[in-house]
Amino acid sequence: MKLRILFSMIAAFSFLVVSGCSDDDNGTTPTPAGKAMVQVIHASPDAPGVDILVDNGVAVTNLTFPQNTSYLQVNAGTRNIKVNVTGTTQTVIEANLDLMQDKSYSIFATNVVANLTPLVLQDNLATPADGKAHVRFIHLSPNAPAVDITLTDGTVVFGNVEFSGYVDFTPLAVGTYNLQVRVHGTETVVLELPGVQLANQKIYTVFAKGLVGGSGAQQLGAGIIVNN
Repeated sequence: MKLRILFSMIAAFSFLVVSGCSDDDNGTTPTPAGKAMVQVIHASPDAPGVDILVDNGVAVTNLTFPQNTSYLQVNAGTRNIKVNVTGTTQTVIEANLDLMQDKSYSIFATNVVANLTPLVLQDNLATPADGKAHVRFIHLSPNAPAVDITLTDGTVVFGNVEFSGYVDFTPLAVGTYNLQVRVHGTETVVLELPGVQLANQKIYTVFAKGLVGGSGAQQLGAGIIVNN
């Protein structure tokens, strides 16, 4: 089941902690806390780097566009989370969040900095069938219109995806694909994605990033994450 939740940015990043455990007063060892797996992706093209603090301890430093963390094993439970501008003590927001155990999540920081918003997805990491890969597409370019992801002959692979929308993991035959990002319902190609290689039984996230008309690191492009 896919889970799409829009929280405050801080709440989303509060997944990023593993708390320690210690013996209780009678000398017995407490039951280990349940775990979850979390990765965080900085997909806001004009936002600065951020440090993530959990229970006042630094968990991630200077995560910048368009970087992502690997999956981090974290303890379930309620955590206090602060997000600071990198290298400062300036806290943007502070919040608490409950983390469900035995779940895997991807947390995307999306939109331009003036409207920074997290997109939290629960990841189905079940192994694809032999001869298949699983691929999902997420539209994270704030000023781009709704798009279709197509083959070069116009065959639609993922259709009519709006900003912050996504198509969940979908089985595709392994191989190398030449893809195009087109304005939805038209033949207008806004981005070429040549040579996308899908390996056997791998799981991928492809996301549109940057800005239409952007330059340098902010130019329109695509990010690819291998989820397993």
